[in-house]
Amino acid sequence: MALTLLRSSTSFLSPLDPSSKLHTAEDAPPCCVSLPPETGSAASTPTRRLRLARAAPAEHAAAAPEELLHRGGCGQRQRRRGTPVYVMLPLDTVGPGGQLSRARALAASLMALRSAGVEGVMVDVWWGVVEREGPGHYDWEAYAELVRMAERAGLRLQMVMSFHQCGGNVGDTCNIPLPGWALEEMSSNPDMAYTDRSGRRNPEYISLGCDALPVLKGRTPIQVYSDYMRSFRDRFSDYLGSVIVEIQVGLGPCGELRYPSYPEANGTWRFPGIGEFQCYDKYMRAALRAAAEAAGHGEWGMNGPHDAGEYKQFPEETGFFRRDGTWNTEYARFFLEWYSGMLLEHGDRVLDAAEAVFLGTGATLSAKVAGIHWHYRTRSHAAELTAGYYNTRHRDGYAPIARMLARRGAVLNFTCMEMRDEQQPEHANCSPELLVQQVRAAAQAARVELAGENALERYDESAFSQVVGTAAGAGLSAFTYLRMNKRLFDGDNWRQFVSFVKAMADGGERAALPSCDTEHSNLYVGFLDAANEEKRAPEAEAAAAV
Repeated sequence: MALTLLRSSTSFLSPLDPSSKLHTAEDAPPCCVSLPPETGSAASTPTRRLRLARAAPAEHAAAAPEELLHRGGCGQRQRRRGTPVYVMLPLDTVGPGGQLSRARALAASLMALRSAGVEGVMVDVWWGVVEREGPGHYDWEAYAELVRMAERAGLRLQMVMSFHQCGGNVGDTCNIPLPGWALEEMSSNPDMAYTDRSGRRNPEYISLGCDALPVLKGRTPIQVYSDYMRSFRDRFSDYLGSVIVEIQVGLGPCGELRYPSYPEANGTWRFPGIGEFQCYDKYMRAALRAAAEAAGHGEWGMNGPHDAGEYKQFPEETGFFRRDGTWNTEYARFFLEWYSGMLLEHGDRVLDAAEAVFLGTGATLSAKVAGIHWHYRTRSHAAELTAGYYNTRHRDGYAPIARMLARRGAVLNFTCMEMRDEQQPEHANCSPELLVQQVRAAAQAARVELAGENALERYDESAFSQVVGTAAGAGLSAFTYLRMNKRLFDGDNWRQFVSFVKAMADGGERAALPSCDTEHSNLYVGFLDAANEEKRAPEAEAAAAV
Protein backbone atom coordinates (compact mmCIF):
# COMPACT_ATOMS: atom_id res chain seq x y z
CA MET A 1 0.00 0.00 0.00
CA ALA A 2 1.22 3.53 -0.70
CA LEU A 3 1.09 6.31 1.82
CA THR A 4 -0.03 9.55 0.20
CA LEU A 5 -0.05 13.00 1.77
CA LEU A 6 -2.76 15.23 0.28
CA ARG A 7 -3.89 18.81 0.86
CA SER A 8 -1.16 19.60 3.35
CA SER A 9 -1.13 23.18 4.50
CA THR A 10 2.68 23.00 4.51
CA SER A 11 4.27 23.74 1.16
CA PHE A 12 7.08 21.49 0.00
CA LEU A 13 8.11 23.85 -2.80
CA SER A 14 10.85 26.34 -2.08
CA PRO A 15 14.16 27.18 -3.70
CA LEU A 16 17.45 25.80 -2.46
CA ASP A 17 19.02 28.11 0.05
CA PRO A 18 22.47 29.06 -1.32
CA SER A 19 23.79 29.41 2.22
CA SER A 20 23.16 25.74 2.98
CA LYS A 21 25.97 23.59 4.32
CA LEU A 22 25.42 21.19 1.40
CA HIS A 23 28.34 21.68 -0.96
CA THR A 24 28.00 19.18 -3.82
CA ALA A 25 25.49 18.41 -6.51
CA GLU A 26 24.85 15.03 -4.90
CA ASP A 27 23.91 16.82 -1.67
CA ALA A 28 21.33 19.06 -3.30
CA PRO A 29 17.78 18.32 -2.14
CA PRO A 30 15.13 17.20 -4.61
CA CYS A 31 12.88 19.93 -5.99
CA CYS A 32 10.01 18.78 -3.78
CA VAL A 33 11.91 19.42 -0.56
CA SER A 34 12.39 22.80 1.05
CA LEU A 35 15.44 23.68 3.07
CA PRO A 36 15.28 25.67 6.30
CA PRO A 37 17.02 29.04 6.03
CA GLU A 38 20.50 29.34 7.50
CA THR A 39 20.45 30.63 11.04
CA GLY A 40 24.16 30.88 11.65
CA SER A 41 25.86 29.57 14.72
CA ALA A 42 23.54 28.89 17.61
CA ALA A 43 26.34 28.39 20.08
CA SER A 44 26.09 30.48 23.16
CA THR A 45 28.84 31.91 25.30
CA PRO A 46 30.68 28.95 26.85
CA THR A 47 29.23 28.23 30.25
CA ARG A 48 28.97 25.15 32.43
CA ARG A 49 25.36 24.61 31.35
CA LEU A 50 24.88 23.57 27.75
CA ARG A 51 21.18 24.14 27.33
CA LEU A 52 19.79 25.65 24.16
CA ALA A 53 16.14 26.44 23.52
CA ARG A 54 15.19 23.27 21.68
CA ALA A 55 12.98 24.68 18.99
CA ALA A 56 13.91 28.33 18.92
CA PRO A 57 16.42 29.78 16.47
CA ALA A 58 18.27 32.75 17.87
CA GLU A 59 16.33 35.40 15.97
CA HIS A 60 13.05 34.33 17.62
CA ALA A 61 14.35 33.75 21.14
CA ALA A 62 12.31 36.58 22.61
CA ALA A 63 8.98 35.45 21.20
CA ALA A 64 6.02 35.13 23.55
CA PRO A 65 5.26 31.65 24.92
CA GLU A 66 1.55 31.56 24.12
CA GLU A 67 1.37 30.16 20.60
CA LEU A 68 3.05 28.05 17.94
CA LEU A 69 4.34 29.83 14.87
CA HIS A 70 4.91 28.04 11.56
CA ARG A 71 6.83 29.76 8.82
CA GLY A 72 6.17 29.01 5.18
CA GLY A 73 7.52 25.87 3.55
CA CYS A 74 9.84 23.79 5.70
CA GLY A 75 11.42 26.82 7.30
CA GLN A 76 12.46 27.10 10.91
CA ARG A 77 9.69 26.83 13.50
CA GLN A 78 9.46 28.68 16.76
CA ARG A 79 7.69 26.59 19.36
CA ARG A 80 5.84 28.97 21.61
CA ARG A 81 4.01 26.59 23.87
CA GLY A 82 3.45 22.92 24.44
CA THR A 83 5.92 20.06 24.11
CA PRO A 84 7.92 19.31 20.95
CA VAL A 85 7.65 15.72 19.72
CA TYR A 86 10.54 13.75 18.28
CA VAL A 87 10.35 10.26 16.78
CA MET A 88 12.91 7.49 17.26
CA LEU A 89 14.22 6.10 14.01
CA PRO A 90 14.62 2.33 13.52
CA LEU A 91 17.51 0.78 15.43
CA ASP A 92 19.18 -0.26 12.17
CA THR A 93 18.83 3.11 10.43
CA VAL A 94 22.59 2.80 10.09
CA GLY A 95 23.39 -0.88 9.80
CA PRO A 96 26.33 -2.93 11.13
CA GLY A 97 28.34 -2.33 7.95
CA GLY A 98 28.02 1.45 8.18
CA GLN A 99 25.38 1.85 5.47
CA LEU A 100 22.26 4.03 5.65
CA SER A 101 19.35 1.59 5.42
CA ARG A 102 16.46 2.16 2.99
CA ALA A 103 17.53 5.75 2.26
CA ARG A 104 14.79 6.55 -0.27
CA ALA A 105 12.01 5.30 1.97
CA LEU A 106 13.58 7.05 4.96
CA ALA A 107 13.55 10.39 3.13
CA ALA A 108 9.84 10.00 2.36
CA SER A 109 9.13 9.07 5.96
CA LEU A 110 10.97 12.11 7.29
CA MET A 111 8.87 14.36 5.06
CA ALA A 112 5.71 12.71 6.35
CA LEU A 113 6.80 13.28 9.95
CA ARG A 114 7.59 16.91 9.20
CA SER A 115 4.15 17.40 7.68
CA ALA A 116 2.58 16.01 10.85
CA GLY A 117 4.27 18.72 12.91
CA VAL A 118 7.02 16.57 14.39
CA GLU A 119 9.98 18.58 15.64
CA GLY A 120 12.68 16.07 14.80
CA VAL A 121 13.97 12.53 15.08
CA MET A 122 16.27 10.57 17.38
CA VAL A 123 18.88 8.11 16.12
CA ASP A 124 21.39 5.78 17.76
CA VAL A 125 24.97 6.54 16.76
CA TRP A 126 26.39 3.08 17.33
CA TRP A 127 29.95 2.78 18.66
CA GLY A 128 30.01 -0.73 17.20
CA VAL A 129 29.36 0.70 13.73
CA VAL A 130 31.39 3.90 13.69
CA GLU A 131 34.61 2.54 15.23
CA ARG A 132 34.29 -0.99 13.84
CA GLU A 133 37.47 -0.89 11.75
CA GLY A 134 39.82 -0.35 14.67
CA PRO A 135 40.68 1.99 17.55
CA GLY A 136 40.51 5.61 16.44
CA HIS A 137 39.18 4.80 12.95
CA TYR A 138 35.79 6.48 12.69
CA ASP A 139 33.29 6.11 9.86
CA TRP A 140 30.67 8.87 10.08
CA GLU A 141 29.55 8.89 6.44
CA ALA A 142 26.14 7.23 6.83
CA TYR A 143 25.33 9.54 9.73
CA ALA A 144 26.45 12.54 7.67
CA GLU A 145 24.01 11.48 4.96
CA LEU A 146 21.27 11.21 7.58
CA VAL A 147 22.04 14.66 9.00
CA ARG A 148 21.80 16.20 5.53
CA MET A 149 18.56 14.33 4.92
CA ALA A 150 17.07 15.64 8.19
CA GLU A 151 18.15 19.18 7.33
CA ARG A 152 16.49 18.96 3.93
CA ALA A 153 13.28 17.77 5.60
CA GLY A 154 13.37 20.65 8.10
CA LEU A 155 13.77 18.31 11.08
CA ARG A 156 16.05 18.49 14.07
CA LEU A 157 18.10 15.64 15.46
CA GLN A 158 18.63 14.05 18.83
CA MET A 159 21.72 11.88 18.40
CA VAL A 160 22.50 9.15 20.93
CA MET A 161 26.10 8.25 21.71
CA SER A 162 25.32 4.54 21.88
CA PHE A 163 28.21 2.80 23.62
CA HIS A 164 26.14 -0.35 24.19
CA GLN A 165 25.22 -3.28 22.00
CA CYS A 166 21.85 -3.62 20.31
CA GLY A 167 20.27 -7.02 20.85
CA GLY A 168 19.00 -8.93 23.84
CA ASN A 169 16.65 -6.40 25.41
CA VAL A 170 13.01 -5.33 25.16
CA GLY A 171 12.30 -3.94 21.69
CA ASP A 172 15.67 -4.86 20.14
CA THR A 173 14.96 -5.88 16.55
CA CYS A 174 18.52 -6.22 15.25
CA ASN A 175 21.98 -7.14 16.47
CA ILE A 176 24.76 -4.55 16.58
CA PRO A 177 27.55 -5.63 18.95
CA LEU A 178 30.36 -3.57 20.41
CA PRO A 179 33.34 -3.03 18.07
CA GLY A 180 35.09 -6.28 17.25
CA TRP A 181 38.41 -5.07 18.63
CA ALA A 182 36.73 -4.19 21.95
CA LEU A 183 35.11 -7.62 22.11
CA GLU A 184 38.53 -9.18 21.49
CA GLU A 185 39.82 -7.36 24.56
CA MET A 186 36.78 -8.54 26.51
CA SER A 187 37.39 -12.10 25.36
CA SER A 188 40.94 -12.03 26.70
CA ASN A 189 39.80 -10.24 29.87
CA PRO A 190 36.24 -11.44 30.64
CA ASP A 191 36.05 -9.26 33.75
CA MET A 192 35.51 -6.27 31.48
CA ALA A 193 31.92 -7.51 31.22
CA TYR A 194 29.28 -7.10 33.90
CA THR A 195 28.96 -10.33 35.87
CA ASP A 196 26.21 -11.73 38.09
CA ARG A 197 26.55 -13.91 41.20
CA SER A 198 26.60 -17.17 39.24
CA GLY A 199 29.40 -15.89 36.96
CA ARG A 200 27.22 -15.17 33.91
CA ARG A 201 28.87 -12.46 31.79
CA ASN A 202 26.96 -9.73 29.94
CA PRO A 203 28.84 -8.21 26.96
CA GLU A 204 26.35 -5.46 26.09
CA TYR A 205 28.25 -2.68 27.90
CA ILE A 206 31.71 -2.47 29.45
CA SER A 207 31.64 -2.79 33.23
CA LEU A 208 31.91 0.53 35.01
CA GLY A 209 34.40 -1.15 37.33
CA CYS A 210 37.14 -0.58 34.76
CA ASP A 211 36.23 3.01 33.80
CA ALA A 212 39.68 4.30 34.78
CA LEU A 213 41.75 1.30 33.64
CA PRO A 214 43.53 1.12 30.23
CA VAL A 215 41.77 -2.08 29.16
CA LEU A 216 40.97 -0.99 25.58
CA LYS A 217 44.25 -1.12 23.65
CA GLY A 218 45.93 1.19 26.13
CA ARG A 219 42.96 3.54 26.62
CA THR A 220 40.41 3.60 29.40
CA PRO A 221 36.71 3.27 28.50
CA ILE A 222 36.21 6.91 29.48
CA GLN A 223 39.02 7.96 27.13
CA VAL A 224 37.52 5.87 24.34
CA TYR A 225 34.10 7.45 24.82
CA SER A 226 35.65 10.92 24.99
CA ASP A 227 37.68 10.40 21.79
CA TYR A 228 34.57 9.10 20.03
CA MET A 229 32.50 12.14 21.04
CA ARG A 230 35.31 14.52 20.09
CA SER A 231 35.52 12.98 16.63
CA PHE A 232 31.73 13.30 16.31
CA ARG A 233 31.90 16.96 17.35
CA ASP A 234 34.61 17.75 14.83
CA ARG A 235 32.79 15.96 11.99
CA PHE A 236 29.43 17.64 12.66
CA SER A 237 30.51 21.02 14.04
CA ASP A 238 28.53 22.91 11.37
CA TYR A 239 25.29 21.27 12.49
CA LEU A 240 25.60 21.26 16.28
CA GLY A 241 23.11 23.60 17.91
CA SER A 242 21.08 24.06 14.72
CA VAL A 243 20.21 20.73 13.11
CA ILE A 244 21.71 18.53 15.85
CA VAL A 245 20.12 20.03 18.94
CA GLU A 246 20.64 17.27 21.50
CA ILE A 247 23.35 14.77 22.35
CA GLN A 248 22.02 11.96 24.50
CA VAL A 249 24.98 10.31 26.19
CA GLY A 250 24.75 6.54 26.58
CA LEU A 251 25.55 5.50 30.14
CA GLY A 252 24.75 1.79 30.20
CA PRO A 253 22.71 -1.01 28.60
CA CYS A 254 20.03 0.32 26.23
CA GLY A 255 21.80 3.67 26.62
CA GLU A 256 20.32 4.01 30.12
CA LEU A 257 22.03 4.87 33.38
CA ARG A 258 21.62 1.44 34.99
CA TYR A 259 23.17 -1.99 35.40
CA PRO A 260 22.11 -4.81 33.00
CA SER A 261 20.07 -6.43 35.76
CA TYR A 262 17.19 -7.72 33.61
CA PRO A 263 18.56 -9.07 30.30
CA GLU A 264 16.03 -10.85 28.10
CA ALA A 265 18.64 -12.65 25.98
CA ASN A 266 18.37 -16.44 26.10
CA GLY A 267 15.45 -16.23 28.53
CA THR A 268 17.67 -15.04 31.39
CA TRP A 269 15.01 -12.67 32.75
CA ARG A 270 11.26 -12.49 32.34
CA PHE A 271 8.87 -9.72 33.41
CA PRO A 272 8.21 -9.03 36.26
CA GLY A 273 11.31 -10.67 37.71
CA ILE A 274 13.43 -8.82 40.27
CA GLY A 275 16.67 -9.19 38.30
CA GLU A 276 20.11 -9.68 39.82
CA PHE A 277 22.94 -7.51 41.09
CA GLN A 278 25.78 -7.06 38.58
CA CYS A 279 28.84 -6.57 40.79
CA TYR A 280 30.85 -9.76 40.48
CA ASP A 281 33.55 -8.96 37.93
CA LYS A 282 36.96 -8.61 39.57
CA TYR A 283 37.00 -4.83 39.24
CA MET A 284 33.66 -4.34 40.96
CA ARG A 285 34.59 -6.84 43.68
CA ALA A 286 37.86 -5.00 44.34
CA ALA A 287 35.94 -1.73 44.66
CA LEU A 288 33.48 -3.37 47.06
CA ARG A 289 36.30 -4.68 49.24
CA ALA A 290 37.91 -1.25 49.36
CA ALA A 291 34.63 0.39 50.33
CA ALA A 292 33.99 -2.19 53.07
CA GLU A 293 37.47 -1.69 54.51
CA ALA A 294 36.94 2.08 54.51
CA ALA A 295 33.65 1.55 56.36
CA GLY A 296 35.41 -0.53 59.01
CA HIS A 297 33.62 -3.74 58.02
CA GLY A 298 35.99 -5.75 55.87
CA GLU A 299 33.65 -8.73 56.03
CA TRP A 300 31.03 -6.80 54.06
CA GLY A 301 33.33 -6.70 51.05
CA MET A 302 33.52 -10.44 50.50
CA ASN A 303 30.44 -10.63 48.24
CA GLY A 304 27.09 -9.11 47.43
CA PRO A 305 23.92 -10.18 49.26
CA HIS A 306 23.72 -13.97 49.46
CA ASP A 307 19.91 -14.08 49.71
CA ALA A 308 18.91 -11.78 46.85
CA GLY A 309 17.38 -14.53 44.70
CA GLU A 310 17.45 -15.00 40.94
CA TYR A 311 16.37 -13.04 37.86
CA LYS A 312 12.82 -14.36 37.49
CA GLN A 313 11.85 -14.50 41.14
CA PHE A 314 9.47 -12.26 43.06
CA PRO A 315 10.52 -10.21 46.13
CA GLU A 316 8.66 -12.42 48.60
CA GLU A 317 10.54 -15.47 47.33
CA THR A 318 13.84 -14.05 48.61
CA GLY A 319 15.28 -13.35 52.04
CA PHE A 320 16.71 -10.01 50.93
CA PHE A 321 13.78 -8.31 49.15
CA ARG A 322 10.73 -9.65 50.98
CA ARG A 323 8.58 -7.27 53.04
CA ASP A 324 10.64 -7.61 56.22
CA GLY A 325 13.79 -8.83 54.50
CA THR A 326 17.41 -7.91 54.99
CA TRP A 327 17.27 -5.05 52.47
CA ASN A 328 16.83 -2.62 55.36
CA THR A 329 19.69 -3.85 57.58
CA GLU A 330 22.91 -1.92 58.23
CA TYR A 331 24.85 -4.19 55.87
CA ALA A 332 22.26 -3.82 53.11
CA ARG A 333 22.27 -0.04 53.43
CA PHE A 334 26.06 -0.05 53.04
CA PHE A 335 25.92 -2.34 50.01
CA LEU A 336 23.08 -0.50 48.26
CA GLU A 337 24.69 2.89 48.82
CA TRP A 338 27.93 1.56 47.36
CA TYR A 339 26.23 -0.16 44.40
CA SER A 340 24.09 2.85 43.47
CA GLY A 341 26.96 5.23 44.20
CA MET A 342 29.23 3.43 41.74
CA LEU A 343 26.57 3.89 39.06
CA LEU A 344 26.21 7.59 39.86
CA GLU A 345 29.97 8.09 39.70
CA HIS A 346 30.08 6.34 36.33
CA GLY A 347 27.35 8.58 34.95
CA ASP A 348 29.13 11.65 36.25
CA ARG A 349 32.46 10.59 34.71
CA VAL A 350 30.99 10.01 31.25
CA LEU A 351 28.93 13.20 31.36
CA ASP A 352 31.97 15.14 32.52
CA ALA A 353 33.77 13.93 29.39
CA ALA A 354 30.75 14.82 27.24
CA GLU A 355 30.50 18.27 28.79
CA ALA A 356 34.16 18.96 28.04
CA VAL A 357 33.63 17.94 24.41
CA PHE A 358 30.33 19.69 23.64
CA LEU A 359 30.66 22.80 25.79
CA GLY A 360 29.91 25.87 23.68
CA THR A 361 28.49 23.98 20.69
CA GLY A 362 24.88 24.92 21.42
CA ALA A 363 23.79 21.30 21.71
CA THR A 364 21.95 20.11 24.80
CA LEU A 365 23.20 17.12 26.76
CA SER A 366 20.76 14.52 28.05
CA ALA A 367 20.83 11.14 29.77
CA LYS A 368 18.20 8.41 29.96
CA VAL A 369 16.94 6.84 33.18
CA ALA A 370 14.97 3.59 32.97
CA GLY A 371 11.32 3.44 34.06
CA ILE A 372 11.44 0.32 36.24
CA HIS A 373 7.86 0.32 37.45
CA TRP A 374 7.36 -3.32 38.47
CA HIS A 375 7.39 -4.06 42.21
CA TYR A 376 7.23 -0.31 42.77
CA ARG A 377 4.40 -0.80 45.25
CA THR A 378 6.48 -3.09 47.47
CA ARG A 379 8.64 -1.84 50.31
CA SER A 380 12.01 -2.84 48.86
CA HIS A 381 11.45 -1.87 45.17
CA ALA A 382 13.55 -4.91 44.29
CA ALA A 383 13.79 -4.43 40.51
CA GLU A 384 14.99 -0.85 40.95
CA LEU A 385 17.62 -1.89 43.49
CA THR A 386 19.23 -4.51 41.24
CA ALA A 387 19.31 -1.94 38.40
CA GLY A 388 21.25 0.48 40.60
CA TYR A 389 18.50 2.83 41.78
CA TYR A 390 18.52 2.88 45.59
CA ASN A 391 14.85 3.68 45.81
CA THR A 392 12.79 2.13 48.61
CA ARG A 393 9.84 3.06 50.77
CA HIS A 394 12.33 4.85 53.05
CA ARG A 395 14.68 6.42 50.51
CA ASP A 396 14.39 8.53 47.33
CA GLY A 397 16.70 6.99 44.75
CA TYR A 398 16.02 9.48 41.97
CA ALA A 399 16.95 12.70 43.77
CA PRO A 400 20.71 11.91 43.65
CA ILE A 401 20.45 11.12 39.94
CA ALA A 402 18.63 14.38 39.24
CA ARG A 403 21.21 16.37 41.20
CA MET A 404 24.06 14.75 39.30
CA LEU A 405 22.44 15.58 35.96
CA ALA A 406 21.78 19.14 37.11
CA ARG A 407 25.47 19.60 37.89
CA ARG A 408 26.28 18.59 34.31
CA GLY A 409 23.52 20.68 32.75
CA ALA A 410 21.94 17.54 31.29
CA VAL A 411 18.26 16.84 30.66
CA LEU A 412 16.76 13.88 32.54
CA ASN A 413 15.05 11.70 29.94
CA PHE A 414 12.62 9.25 31.55
CA THR A 415 10.67 6.37 30.05
CA CYS A 416 7.22 4.75 30.60
CA MET A 417 5.38 8.05 30.16
CA GLU A 418 2.53 6.29 28.33
CA MET A 419 1.67 3.77 31.04
CA ARG A 420 -1.30 3.75 33.39
CA ASP A 421 -1.41 1.83 36.66
CA GLU A 422 -4.76 0.25 35.84
CA GLN A 423 -3.32 -1.41 32.72
CA GLN A 424 -0.60 -3.29 34.58
CA PRO A 425 -0.89 -6.89 35.87
CA GLU A 426 -1.87 -6.93 39.53
CA HIS A 427 0.68 -9.57 40.52
CA ALA A 428 3.57 -7.32 39.36
CA ASN A 429 2.80 -4.55 41.89
CA CYS A 430 3.44 -1.94 39.22
CA SER A 431 2.88 1.79 39.48
CA PRO A 432 4.31 3.66 36.49
CA GLU A 433 2.19 6.71 37.33
CA LEU A 434 3.55 7.04 40.87
CA LEU A 435 7.06 6.42 39.56
CA VAL A 436 6.72 9.23 36.99
CA GLN A 437 5.40 11.52 39.72
CA GLN A 438 8.40 10.73 41.91
CA VAL A 439 10.89 11.39 39.11
CA ARG A 440 9.08 14.59 38.21
CA ALA A 441 9.39 15.79 41.82
CA ALA A 442 13.09 14.88 41.88
CA ALA A 443 13.71 16.82 38.66
CA GLN A 444 11.84 19.85 39.95
CA ALA A 445 13.75 19.83 43.23
CA ALA A 446 17.08 19.62 41.40
CA ARG A 447 15.97 22.18 38.80
CA VAL A 448 16.81 19.87 35.95
CA GLU A 449 14.78 19.67 32.75
CA LEU A 450 12.63 16.57 32.35
CA ALA A 451 11.96 14.93 28.98
CA GLY A 452 10.13 11.71 28.26
CA GLU A 453 9.70 8.63 26.11
CA ASN A 454 7.22 5.81 25.85
CA ALA A 455 8.66 2.47 26.95
CA LEU A 456 6.59 0.26 24.65
CA GLU A 457 5.22 0.66 21.15
CA ARG A 458 1.71 2.10 21.47
CA TYR A 459 -0.76 3.68 19.03
CA ASP A 460 -3.93 3.81 21.11
CA GLU A 461 -5.87 6.78 22.44
CA SER A 462 -5.25 5.79 26.05
CA ALA A 463 -1.45 5.88 25.69
CA PHE A 464 -1.42 9.13 23.75
CA SER A 465 -3.77 10.81 26.23
CA GLN A 466 -1.60 9.69 29.12
CA VAL A 467 1.47 11.24 27.53
CA VAL A 468 -0.36 14.48 26.74
CA GLY A 469 -1.55 14.79 30.33
CA THR A 470 1.87 13.98 31.77
CA ALA A 471 3.61 16.42 29.43
CA ALA A 472 1.25 19.24 30.39
CA GLY A 473 1.43 18.50 34.10
CA ALA A 474 5.17 17.89 34.31
CA GLY A 475 6.23 20.55 31.84
CA LEU A 476 8.26 18.14 29.70
CA SER A 477 10.89 19.88 27.63
CA ALA A 478 10.44 17.29 24.86
CA PHE A 479 8.90 13.91 24.18
CA THR A 480 10.45 11.24 21.96
CA TYR A 481 8.02 8.73 20.49
CA LEU A 482 9.04 5.10 20.07
CA ARG A 483 9.26 4.30 17.16
CA MET A 484 9.06 4.99 13.41
CA ASN A 485 8.06 1.84 11.53
CA LYS A 486 5.49 0.62 9.05
CA ARG A 487 2.74 0.38 11.67
CA LEU A 488 3.04 4.06 12.52
CA PHE A 489 1.99 5.00 8.98
CA ASP A 490 -1.10 2.76 8.97
CA GLY A 491 -4.20 4.91 8.50
CA ASP A 492 -5.79 4.81 11.95
CA ASN A 493 -2.46 4.81 13.76
CA TRP A 494 -1.24 7.75 11.72
CA ARG A 495 -4.37 9.82 12.35
CA GLN A 496 -4.04 9.15 16.08
CA PHE A 497 -0.40 10.15 15.96
CA VAL A 498 -1.01 13.40 14.06
CA SER A 499 -3.71 14.32 16.57
CA PHE A 500 -1.29 13.52 19.39
CA VAL A 501 1.46 15.74 17.97
CA LYS A 502 -1.00 18.61 17.63
CA ALA A 503 -2.24 18.13 21.20
CA MET A 504 1.33 18.20 22.50
CA ALA A 505 2.00 21.41 20.59
CA ASP A 506 -1.22 22.93 21.93
CA GLY A 507 -0.24 22.22 25.52
CA GLY A 508 -2.67 19.38 26.17
CA GLU A 509 -5.77 20.35 24.19
CA ARG A 510 -6.42 17.27 22.12
CA ALA A 511 -9.09 16.79 19.50
CA ALA A 512 -9.45 13.58 17.53
CA LEU A 513 -8.77 13.86 13.81
CA PRO A 514 -11.50 12.72 11.43
CA SER A 515 -10.38 10.59 8.52
CA CYS A 516 -10.65 13.56 6.15
CA ASP A 517 -9.22 16.01 8.70
CA THR A 518 -10.85 19.18 7.41
CA GLU A 519 -10.49 21.30 10.52
CA HIS A 520 -7.22 20.58 12.32
CA SER A 521 -3.80 19.94 10.77
CA ASN A 522 -5.22 19.89 7.22
CA LEU A 523 -3.23 16.73 6.68
CA TYR A 524 -5.01 13.83 5.04
CA VAL A 525 -3.53 10.35 5.10
CA GLY A 526 -4.73 8.03 2.38
CA PHE A 527 -3.57 4.83 0.76
CA LEU A 528 -3.25 4.06 -2.93
CA ASP A 529 -2.83 0.69 -4.54
CA ALA A 530 0.83 0.59 -5.51
CA ALA A 531 0.06 -2.21 -7.98
CA ASN A 532 -1.73 0.34 -10.18
CA GLU A 533 1.29 2.60 -10.33
CA GLU A 534 4.13 2.08 -12.78
CA LYS A 535 6.62 3.51 -10.29
CA ARG A 536 6.52 3.85 -6.54
CA ALA A 537 6.70 7.43 -5.37
CA PRO A 538 8.81 8.30 -2.32
CA GLU A 539 5.60 8.82 -0.37
CA ALA A 540 4.60 5.25 -1.18
CA GLU A 541 7.68 3.99 0.60
CA ALA A 542 7.04 5.92 3.81
CA ALA A 543 4.66 3.28 5.10
CA ALA A 544 7.32 0.63 4.53
CA ALA A 545 10.31 2.60 5.75
CA VAL A 546 11.33 -0.02 8.28
